Amino acid sequence: MRVSRAIAALLVPLTTCVLAVTACSPGSSAYSGARVPAAPAPQLPYDVRPLINPQKKYFGVSRPKAPNSMKPVTDYARMVGKKPNLIAYYAAWGDGFDATGVRNAWKAGALTVVSWEPRNTSLTKIADGASDDYIKQYAKAASVLNIPFAISFADEMNGDWEKWGTTETTPEEYVRAWRHIHDVFEDVGATNAIWAWSPNIINPVEHQNLKPFYPGGNYVDWVGLVGYFTDWDPHTFEGLFGPTEKEVRRFASKPLLVLETGAMPGKHRAGDVRALFDGVAAAPDIVGFAWFDHKARADWRLSVNPAGLAEFKRLAADDLYGFDVRKVK
Repeated sequence: MRVSRAIAALLVPLTTCVLAVTACSPGSSAYSGARVPAAPAPQLPYDVRPLINPQKKYFGVSRPKAPNSMKPVTDYARMVGKKPNLIAYYAAWGDGFDATGVRNAWKAGALTVVSWEPRNTSLTKIADGASDDYIKQYAKAASVLNIPFAISFADEMNGDWEKWGTTETTPEEYVRAWRHIHDVFEDVGATNAIWAWSPNIINPVEHQNLKPFYPGGNYVDWVGLVGYFTDWDPHTFEGLFGPTEKEVRRFASKPLLVLETGAMPGKHRAGDVRALFDGVAAAPDIVGFAWFDHKARADWRLSVNPAGLAEFKRLAADDLYGFDVRKVK
């Protein structure tokens, strides 16, 4: 049995006490009068529950290189007039846990969401445990950091454009893989993860019943919606997200997060931005949104459309959007 230095120091002069400090009375010549310091309290897992359904709305963004570098976030905040408090980024299966990015975001008062993309393996292999060493290493690193962050694993699973989508796997295998990863995190003690199940909106894709893809209420904290305002959609929040929300509500009551969204930079952008802000504000069960500020297929960056940016900046000033995640208890 190992003995602490403080106790060992007390035991040296004990000639009348046998290996026990408590056997010596204060009147004994062997009693030193020194106090043994209490062992430090163990670090408790961070309670993420208050962050799942906060009183205000998340004001999020995804930008290249963030949050591992916070310069893109600082530049974005300067452009839109408000600091984001949700930072989404994309990671490949096999990438290590980005402790630096999660820590950077947290220090700035923001929560990180990682979209974890299993491009180089199958969901069946994950579910069968082939990646367990990797998952455990990832989960242990997250647990040691003990800062809240969110995981969106294999999002847009109801579409046919991803390897883990409808042409490559089944809803049953998707659910099995999700639950397996979640269980490994629980076993390791990485309870600082918030789990965001994130289908694509059902409007622009061949309709898929979402319920078979749902891992279950014990495995999900947020329902994350992925959907963009385009030139051919109805240009209303209800028209874009409403059908998916109604379908989700048939089997899940979790808070909703518009995890990935944007608007094409044409004549409709200012109106689409207004529809986004107004729609999120009007829905008590939607906890916020994250703007996809990238050039990918279309140019979703706010900077390329002055009218859209001006409207975004005006609406972002509302106190409803944004809060310091570190102060939510």
